[in-house]
Amino acid sequence: MSQEYPSILLEKAVNEFSKLPGIGRKTATRLVLHLLRKSDEEVEGFSNAIVRLKHEAKYCKECHSISDTDICPICANPSRDHSLICVVENIQDVMAVENTMQFRGVYHVLGGVISPMDGVSPSDLQIESLVSRVASGEVKEIILALSSTMEGDTTNFYIYRKLIQYDVKLSVIARGISVGDELEYADEITLGRSIVNRTPFTGKTF
Repeated sequence: MSQEYPSILLEKAVNEFSKLPGIGRKTATRLVLHLLRKSDEEVEGFSNAIVRLKHEAKYCKECHSISDTDICPICANPSRDHSLICVVENIQDVMAVENTMQFRGVYHVLGGVISPMDGVSPSDLQIESLVSRVASGEVKEIILALSSTMEGDTTNFYIYRKLIQYDVKLSVIARGISVGDELEYADEITLGRSIVNRTPFTGKTF
């Protein structure tokens, strides 16, 4: 037990919470002490929700977004435009775009962006499944809604080269999103306008 914590149990709990992204040891300590003050039922409900999420959550077989079922509600919705696919980096981006209420198509979650520095190659992402969706002939437009970073632009270009042989329109969200910004942190109005005012992607945008 370190001198910083009066309890080994407390220290171990803080260590686990501090492994979460954006959570330092001070914040982790506050969260653990907060849970310690809660009733047994509340803490058990919290832990059960995490365990159930880990064991029971699925990924949509169509778009790879998180879902309770094999096909997510968006992909299963017949009122959505299935000929229009918005390509995003992660599930948070799906939530961000949905919150704009400006998009009525469907999604494709890549699971990241190409980043050789981080050891992420095209084979680590859901790019081939995107190609398969386009190859089916039902898709008319792909919106590349990746973050405006070097990695995002590299991924856009790679996807462009994979899809150029198909009769599908490729567009990229308008640069209302500042260069270097992560999509999930953009405000809803700016992100919504960026979707609506998307521009054709020619492979030379960046």
